[in-house]
Amino acid sequence: MRRREFLGVISGVVAAWPLAAQSQQPSMPVVGLLAAPAAASYGYIIDAVRRGLKETGYIEGQNVAIEYRWADGQYQRLPSMAAELVSLGVAVIITVGGIPPALAAKAATSMIPIVFSVADDPVKLGLVSSLAKPNGNATGISFLTVELDWKRLELIREVVPKAAVIALLLNPKNPQNAGQVPDLKAAALGLGFQLIVLNASSDGEIDSACAAAVEQRAGALIVGADSFFFSRRDQIVALVTRYALPTIFRYREEAAIGGLMSYGTDLADAYRLQGNYVGRVLKGDKPADLPVQQSTKVQLILNLKTAKSLGLAFPLALLGRADEVIE
Repeated sequence: MRRREFLGVISGVVAAWPLAAQSQQPSMPVVGLLAAPAAASYGYIIDAVRRGLKETGYIEGQNVAIEYRWADGQYQRLPSMAAELVSLGVAVIITVGGIPPALAAKAATSMIPIVFSVADDPVKLGLVSSLAKPNGNATGISFLTVELDWKRLELIREVVPKAAVIALLLNPKNPQNAGQVPDLKAAALGLGFQLIVLNASSDGEIDSACAAAVEQRAGALIVGADSFFFSRRDQIVALVTRYALPTIFRYREEAAIGGLMSYGTDLADAYRLQGNYVGRVLKGDKPADLPVQQSTKVQLILNLKTAKSLGLAFPLALLGRADEVIE
């Protein structure tokens, strides 16, 4: 072999070393995040997921990547988004925003691990075979939401005891709401008032529903369980403030921006737990062996400033039960 040819071969081998070394580096795992709401309204939720991941040693951009898919409240988009994440070959799918994304992910794959967060019984939903032993490719966090609507009826009744009519805002496109209305209406009658249902699944319908509550002489409003409503919390708080309509929400975040009161799960803690589970799956734990965690931490938040603007006073007994009073 001539000297020039030999040097050419050596140069080619040396030039290939960086590429060979790069190909042997372990690839960064990719987590697919499938979410029902809009991204802009769930920033702090994603921060909570990241905290959970960090607890297990994973930091986005350093040793884990996240592919985000946001449905912006359009539940019909979730199946195609779930299929897209499956086609990308993500290591884990995490679902955010209730039951619809969890069901979409479950329908899309029986192989890729799924870590869900749902406000219902995941066994009843068909996501797992049991809470203690999921026995499939899915596990996650279950927290109370729909069940707490009963308690919200009682709480708002304490604040507006003379109201003859109270409105319940629901999203008709959310299958989670199916079947609960008759029982809630019966419970309302037992508490001495009529419950009317107002439906909304778009920004314009939210405007119309709040106006309808006033037209139908509702003495208060209960915002039902739905990630779309949570993503539109600024709009809803602005509307009920304009109409001077006492309203009970689900989460602290809604009372903190001017809602009268909220009663529901500590979302930041629930999603931190979910992120922790994603990290455990990335480390090798199997969803089938990870029990579904039940987030039972519930908060009652009262906003004194809003109550004063509405000419209301919280009963002393209610103030004593509050986890936080915003002044």
